[in-house]
Amino acid sequence: MPRESAYLDGLRLLGRRELSVAGLRARLIDREHPPDDVDAAIAHLVETGALDDARVARAHARTATKVKGRGRLRVARELQMMGIAKEVAAEALGEVFGDLDERAMIARALQKKLRGRPRIASPAEHARLYQFLMRQGFSPAGIVAALRTLGGRADSIE
Repeated sequence: MPRESAYLDGLRLLGRRELSVAGLRARLIDREHPPDDVDAAIAHLVETGALDDARVARAHARTATKVKGRGRLRVARELQMMGIAKEVAAEALGEVFGDLDERAMIARALQKKLRGRPRIASPAEHARLYQFLMRQGFSPAGIVAALRTLGGRADSIE
């Protein structure tokens, strides 16, 4: 029985999940398709519109912000790790984050993390929350401003 072509394998992979060009290339190489076949398959998939890094970047950014509550910096890192070109990623980030309010996103993340408590209990909790929000990809200035409104700052210890 002949081996499945890289093109058909690529279509099947894309049918399950949106992938970037780099992600699809890696998966096809892992499935031991010859590099020339992989290049030809990717070129055809891009040409037909089945494979589009800009679409993947926008979809990932929308999901990361609306469902997972992640900030711009983390989403940018994730897109870079997916192999999305910087220009394409910047355009997708601008489109998705253009009308989002980072302060509101930070407030939602803090509200969820604090489980309804109105204030931060200790400097240690303040540090944990700061690190959590940094890992989520929010700007340091936005984090400090949000934490300052909740109290419990590390520099308020006597």
